[in-house]
Amino acid sequence: MSRIWERNRGYTALRPYVDLCTRLSYRKFRIEGSLPESGAVLIAPNHCNTLMDALVVLRSRHRATVFGARADIFEQKTVASILRFLRILPMVRRRDGIRNVMRNYEIFDEVDEVLANDVPFCMFAEGRHRPMHSLLPIGKGIARIAFASASKRPTVIVPTGIDYTDFFHYRGDVVLRFGEPISVNEFLSAHEGEGEAAQYQAFRDLLFERISGLITYLPDDEQYAERWAAIEAERKKTRLPRGLRYLIAALTAPFFALAALLTLPMWGISEFLCHRKIKDAAFRNSIRFAFRLIGTPLMLLLWGLVLGLTAPWWVAVGACLYLLCSYSIFYDWLNLVRE
Repeated sequence: MSRIWERNRGYTALRPYVDLCTRLSYRKFRIEGSLPESGAVLIAPNHCNTLMDALVVLRSRHRATVFGARADIFEQKTVASILRFLRILPMVRRRDGIRNVMRNYEIFDEVDEVLANDVPFCMFAEGRHRPMHSLLPIGKGIARIAFASASKRPTVIVPTGIDYTDFFHYRGDVVLRFGEPISVNEFLSAHEGEGEAAQYQAFRDLLFERISGLITYLPDDEQYAERWAAIEAERKKTRLPRGLRYLIAALTAPFFALAALLTLPMWGISEFLCHRKIKDAAFRNSIRFAFRLIGTPLMLLLWGLVLGLTAPWWVAVGACLYLLCSYSIFYDWLNLVRE
């Protein structure tokens, strides 16, 4: 089996298309800051939007990045093989049982090898996703990996913030912010002589502070909903007036209808799954992304064949070109009329 950090031709060939689909999943996509180009680099983002968080981080650089994900999604061999191809390693959580947690030591060795070969490792430090503008407590796992790497080589961890305008509606805006790298070696030197538990807690507290400073952070207390409603109210003031939006929607309705027709199987099935089968609403945009990724080439093949046999060549070509942006047009139009 090839090492997860090594160059893979199939992965390299697919990356530009995956990155394009990620970019097209958002109306605006902004990256602030950057990652070190070499050395042992850990990336520590907040985790609020399931698979989309990893895709946003992945698109921020053209080189390889290895990710950690919860171990329970690796239970089926086929899925596990696909995830490994995508450079994702299983991370066992305490809730999975002490016996299973022992498997992490093998994974930590593999992560250490990744870092030793100048490939960044991204781990969502909260341990699980939650669609809120706040942070869960930082887990011990990322500190354990960082300290182990620092014992062998200079290591930095980059606090990272991912800010979405909307967790549940497709084609919102996203900002990815890379913070100032933290030298793990310097941190350990500054806390030398403290007990291991104290070092872990100080590191987790520091990471929490840095990540929260990179997002629209709201304390998770009884005033959370009220604070977020106030922010949403201010954002709505920047939208076009309702009457103007409805006028634009009416004028562009034919374009929306054509886009809806061309991509009907894609958005039809994805919306059915999102609203009827998927219990966790945070997965909705990941489902929509998946249908864009897989469905676009299939729809191009289908419509190219149908129109190529029944319509002039210029109609077939024009329809296929329009199809490439139809999925975005469909959701942008829905967002235009959404309150």
